Amino acid sequence: MQSTTIIPFEPQYARHFRDLNLVWIKKYFYVEEKDKELLEACEKNIINEGGYIFFAKYGEKIVGCFCFIKLSDTCYELGKMAVDENHQGLKIGQILLDYAVNFGKQEHWEQIVLYTSIKLPAAQHIYKKFGFKEVIIDNELDYARSEIKMELNL
Repeated sequence: MQSTTIIPFEPQYARHFRDLNLVWIKKYFYVEEKDKELLEACEKNIINEGGYIFFAKYGEKIVGCFCFIKLSDTCYELGKMAVDENHQGLKIGQILLDYAVNFGKQEHWEQIVLYTSIKLPAAQHIYKKFGFKEVIIDNELDYARSEIKMELNL
């Protein structure tokens, strides 16, 4: 069994971030303007704005990712979490989420928020397993698919 390691963003991985996310977005939803903005220019619109992108490497292959979008100095939005369909079932999503939560704690953030959909029950289950709680959703959202808002106080 190969091991999974989490690595930070490097420009050569930008296409993996885009491609991994486009698969699930197209499978369950449709690509929205905010998706295009973040996926086509992730370094400019996430990293350079104070956010982070991380990747799951299984053996030598990039098979998963997520990002943190800066909302404030102590609150970040967890987004664009994806695992390659051929590598699902290996708990890579849980490894990514565990890393994300611990990263937020190490950075002394107060909160991580995320938005999800009722079409993604497996994702909701994992988020709840890690302590995220469902809260009242905002009125103005970046995505039509956002139906559920969850928060984790660190």
